[in-house]
Amino acid sequence: MEQIPEVVSAAEQLRRQLQGPWLNPLLKKWVGQGELDYEKYVRTPELLALQTPPAQRVTPDELLFQAVHQSQELWLKLIAHESVEAVEELDANALWEVSARLERLTRVARVLAAELGVLETLTPDTYQIIRRSLGNGSGQESPGYNAVSTATRGLDEALERLLRRRDAQLTDVYATPRHPDLKRVCEQLLDYDEAWQNWLYTHFQLVRRTIGVDPTVKALDGLPTRVLPGRMTQPLFPALWRVRVEMTTTWQREGGHAPGTPRDASGAGTP
Repeated sequence: MEQIPEVVSAAEQLRRQLQGPWLNPLLKKWVGQGELDYEKYVRTPELLALQTPPAQRVTPDELLFQAVHQSQELWLKLIAHESVEAVEELDANALWEVSARLERLTRVARVLAAELGVLETLTPDTYQIIRRSLGNGSGQESPGYNAVSTATRGLDEALERLLRRRDAQLTDVYATPRHPDLKRVCEQLLDYDEAWQNWLYTHFQLVRRTIGVDPTVKALDGLPTRVLPGRMTQPLFPALWRVRVEMTTTWQREGGHAPGTPRDASGAGTP
C-alpha cells in the first residue's frame, strides 16, 4: 500500500526548526546544544527549559504570560540587589556612587512597567483560559516583590542615617542651599519611587483590562481587585513625599511678582 506523504504546514516546519540546534554561519558552530561559552555562562539550557513545553501549553499565549512573569522576577531580584549596594554606599557617604546606582534602579523600574505593557496584548478571553491553571497564585506571593519591599526599608533607613550624620532635616535639604548633594540623592530616590509606583499603576491597568476592577471581582488569592488602587499609591519613601506637603503648608504668596508687571532682577529666585 502506497504511503501518503505527510503534509506539513509552513508554520509547523518553522516550529520544528526552532527546536534547534542552529548552525551559525559566521562562527561555523552549532548553537543551541548548550556547549558554547555564551550558553554556559548565561545557562541558556536551564533558562529556556523553565517555560511550559509547547505541547503542554493551554494556549500559545501562555508562553508570553510565563516569560514576562519570569523576567519580572529577575528584574525584581536585581532591584533588591542594587538596593543593598546603595545602602552600603549611603552608609559610606559615597554619594557620587550611589547617584549612579539610583539612576540604575529607576531605569530597571521603568523596564518592569514596559514589560507589563507587553502583557496588555493578552486579551481577556485568552487570559481566562490561562487563569484556570494558576491555582491561587497572585503578585503578593512574588518573591521578588517581597524582597524589594524588605530592601526598600533598608534603603529608607540608610537615608535617615545619612541625614542624621549630616545633622540635616529634609526641610533643610530642600529649603536651604546647604546640602546640594543630599538634595540630588533625595530627588533620585524620588525618581525611583515614582517609577516603582508607575509599575504598580501599570499592573492595576493590566488587571483592569484582563479581569476587571469591581467589588464583585476577586483576584486568585481572594482579595477584591478594588484594593489595588490603594496599593499603587503607597510610596516607597513616604518622608520624601511628605516634605512637599510640609513646604506647601508653610508657603506664602508674598515675595513674588504680579503677572505682567515689571520685575526687579535682584529679587528673582528668592523663596
